[in-house]
Amino acid sequence: MTPDSRYRQLLAAVRGLVRCDAAALLRLLPGEGAPVLQPVAVDGLAEEALGRRFPVAAHPRLARLLDSGQGLRFPSDAGLPDPYDGLLEHQQELEAVHDCMGAPVRVDGRIWGLVTLDAMDPRAFDGVDDGRLQGIVRLLEAGIAAEETIAELARRAEQDQALARAASRGGSRELLGRSAAMVRLREEIDTVAGSDLTVLVLGETGVGKELVAERLHARSPRRDRPLVQINCAALPETLADSELFGHKRGAFTGAVADRSGKFELADGGTLLLDEVGELPLPVQAKLLRVLQSGDVQRPGSDRVQKVDVRVIAATNRDLREEVARGRFRADLYHRLSVYPLHVPPLRERGRDVLALAGGFLEENQHRLGARNLRLSPAASEALLAYDWPGNVRELEHLISRAALRALSSAGRAGRWIAIEPAHLGLTADAATARPAAVSPDPLASSAPTREPEPEFAQDLAPGQETGTTGSSPGLGLREATDRFQRQWIEAAIARHGGAMAAAAREAGMDRSNFLRLAKRLGVNSQR
Repeated sequence: MTPDSRYRQLLAAVRGLVRCDAAALLRLLPGEGAPVLQPVAVDGLAEEALGRRFPVAAHPRLARLLDSGQGLRFPSDAGLPDPYDGLLEHQQELEAVHDCMGAPVRVDGRIWGLVTLDAMDPRAFDGVDDGRLQGIVRLLEAGIAAEETIAELARRAEQDQALARAASRGGSRELLGRSAAMVRLREEIDTVAGSDLTVLVLGETGVGKELVAERLHARSPRRDRPLVQINCAALPETLADSELFGHKRGAFTGAVADRSGKFELADGGTLLLDEVGELPLPVQAKLLRVLQSGDVQRPGSDRVQKVDVRVIAATNRDLREEVARGRFRADLYHRLSVYPLHVPPLRERGRDVLALAGGFLEENQHRLGARNLRLSPAASEALLAYDWPGNVRELEHLISRAALRALSSAGRAGRWIAIEPAHLGLTADAATARPAAVSPDPLASSAPTREPEPEFAQDLAPGQETGTTGSSPGLGLREATDRFQRQWIEAAIARHGGAMAAAAREAGMDRSNFLRLAKRLGVNSQR
């Protein structure tokens, strides 16, 4: 049984002792400049609550509970915003909480977090005296203490500090999700994190490969040393030596001072080679030599420096296919893929999308100065039905747009601002379509947005000229669009001699998304 399931069992016991509509157990964590409360278990609240982090300074009710000593019950006319307004489970419409109480939970003499109880009935807690509330607190404290020994508490505190340091470098997010795929991924990360094995992080664009690297570093013995990142896709061959290994003054035109490369900066720590599949072949050979020997020599210098660097590589490419096509060195691939980790796409993570959406809503809530951004039940269903070709990054951008639209239409006066399906901008065919408001890929929109290029019209068979592609009688818009996309892709592949990467570049699409679209349309990509 996992800690999450044990926490949920504790909350279920609490609801057996007190009649309420929702209960939550929140862990107090150091935040970026201020403490935050993160739900570790909820009972009666929507799943999106698990993805939220509540800064104590931004939630006066939670702050008062932390300062209350033995806990308190808020009067119905308290006038303070409730963090759970609109977050109750199984609502047909967003509703407000009317009765609220809670108390700090202590472990080993210090505040571990909070327990909160909420109800729709404003008199639900009339019969709950201080003695019963303290009995609930003692039950929770005993359960938590059984779960966490002093050694476990020390280990987690150390990890929290490491994650806080990662947040200070800009990586304030975590790998959220309770799906089986994400549980396995976190277990794999924690298994390999304590070693010095080279890790290859694989996954589509936008799945969160950088977060995987941050968690690997934060849970490694190198956590107190730097995590240095370099984007290999933006690394020109002419500057690769300087970026990776540094240079001596005068080594080449423009080298006006000594410079340390990324390997030297990461000495003792971790180096993340992001988008490693984009490296040119000559740069791959130079990188391989350093990985094999651990020796770095700056261009223009005779001195060889030994570095101790743990390497994490990340890519959205299929490197085995790249090796087979001669675009990636086989020896470098085997050097990097000692311990491969696959980050699952969002469409395979089920209801994780709601927790992630909750986290993004909380961020936008504070960024926009809005009160209680909430997903309506219909909006939650729309998010669950969508296919997410752009993964978590697409979800983040979609939620940001939806929050802005909802705030613009609803104003700031209410107790909450509801995110409705119209604010999300998803098309009716949510399982395979992209957001209606923004269609980043011309081949992925619900209909062609521009006329084909002249040379495309010449590539089509007779009767398929521009303007007639989707006009066959009896074809719906979706079928006509699929036909247009299929013909465009086949013509593009033919123009580039079967090179899928070149065809994807012409389409303005990520290669993996292009291949997935071609496969869905039945286009033969094995050329």
